[in-house]
Amino acid sequence: MPEGAPGPAAGGAISYSVDGWLEPPAYRSPALTGDLSCDVAIVGGGYTGMAAALRLAERGVDVTVLEAEYCGRGASSRNAGHLTPTIAGDPQLLATVYRRRAPELIRFADGALRFVKGLMVRQAIACDYEPVGNVSAALTPGQLRRAESIARTLAGCGAEVDFVEGRAWGLPERFLGGILEREGGLLDPGKFAQGLRDALRASAARVHEGTPVESIEAGRTGVVVQSPGGRVRADRVLVATNAYAHDLAFAPRRAVAPVYVTLAETEPVDPERLRATGWTSRSGLYTQHVILENYRPTARGTVVIGTRLVQRPPGPVGERAPEPQVVEDLRRGFHERFPSLCDVPLRRAWGGWIAMTPSWLPVAGEAAPHLFYALGYNGHGLAQAPYLGSLVADRMAGDEPHDDLQVLWRPRPRFAPAPLFTAPALRLGWALDRATDRARRRRA
Repeated sequence: MPEGAPGPAAGGAISYSVDGWLEPPAYRSPALTGDLSCDVAIVGGGYTGMAAALRLAERGVDVTVLEAEYCGRGASSRNAGHLTPTIAGDPQLLATVYRRRAPELIRFADGALRFVKGLMVRQAIACDYEPVGNVSAALTPGQLRRAESIARTLAGCGAEVDFVEGRAWGLPERFLGGILEREGGLLDPGKFAQGLRDALRASAARVHEGTPVESIEAGRTGVVVQSPGGRVRADRVLVATNAYAHDLAFAPRRAVAPVYVTLAETEPVDPERLRATGWTSRSGLYTQHVILENYRPTARGTVVIGTRLVQRPPGPVGERAPEPQVVEDLRRGFHERFPSLCDVPLRRAWGGWIAMTPSWLPVAGEAAPHLFYALGYNGHGLAQAPYLGSLVADRMAGDEPHDDLQVLWRPRPRFAPAPLFTAPALRLGWALDRATDRARRRRA
C-alpha cells in the first residue's frame, strides 16, 4: 500500500448505505407489462429523464418513462447538493482549456441554474434551498493567488463570480478564500428528486418503475424499446441513464466514464461550534485539489463531506456501499480542515456513480435516427441535468435547437478514450493531493 494511502477504518458506529438523501418510496409506479406505443420514450428516471418527461407532458406529447429502479434513485439523490453554475470540471479548467468557449459555456451554466431555481418554484418543491453560493476554496497561498487570477478571467467572460478572502466572506479558518459563485447555493437533493418524482407522477406522462431496458432498436420510422415485461414502440427515444450508459449497448460508446464518489455525514454539530470555525457564510465549499473535496452544512445541523478518493468500477456499474477505508480517508480530511471539530464523528456514509466525459462537458446528440441521448455531467448534474433534459425534450418535440443546446450538441456520437479516469490515474490524483496537504502542513 502506498505511503499515506487510506488504511482500515477507525472504530465507530457508521452506517454504510447504498441510499443517499432519499429513502426508497413506499409505492412505485407499476412495471411495464405488454406492449404500448407513444411519441417519446425516455430511458432513465433521474434528473435528466424526469425533467425531459415533464417538459414533453406539458407540451402535450405522449411520453413514457422507463426506470430500472425508481425515479430519483442514483446520483440524483446521492450527490452533495451543491447547486452551482460550475462547468468544465472546475473554474480553473474553464479559464484555461475552454477560455475561448468560456462565454457560451458560462451562458449554458447560468441558464441551467436559473432553470432549476424556476423549476423548484413552478413545481412547489420544498428542498431546503439556501441561496448562499459556493466557493472554490484555496488552502494554500499559491492556490489563493491563482484563484484571484482565475476569478478575474471568468468575470471578464461574463461569469457571476468574485474573488473573496476567507475571513471577510465567512469561511472556516483553514480556507483562505477563493472564487465565489454568487448564484446558487445548497439544497437537499433527495427532497428535490422526490419533488420531481411527485410532479412527474401527477403529470400526463406514463411512468413505469422497476422496468430495466434490455435493448433498443432504431429503425427508419421509429424505435422499439424492449424490457423484461413488455415492449414500447416510440417515434423517438431519449437515453438519460448518465453513468449507467457505460454498460448499455445502445448508448454511445465511450461517452461516459463512471466513477464512484463517496460521501459522509457527521453527527449534528452545535451551531455555535460551527460558527466558531469561521463558517458564518454557510456557503458550500469545494477545494482546489486535483480531486476536489466538498463540504456543506445541512438544514438538520450536520456537515456533509465528499470525494477525495474516487474509484472506477471493477466490472459493470452496479449498487455498492462505500468502502470503510475510503470513509476513513474522508474523516481524516474533515478533521484536518476543521481541527476544532475533530471530536465530531461521522454517522453515515453513502456513495453513487457520476459520469465523467473526456471533454469534461455534458454531451447530447442523436446516436442514431430517432435515438437521442443526454449524459455526462462530471459531478455537476444537479443544475445541468434538468436543464439539458428540457432542452433535448424541446428539440425532440420539433423546436429549433436552443443556443444553449447547440453548445453541447454532438453531430456524431464519437468519443475519445478518457485516460484521466482510469483507476491508476485517479489513484495518482489522490496521492498528489495528499502531497499538497503534507507540504501545506510543513509550511504552517
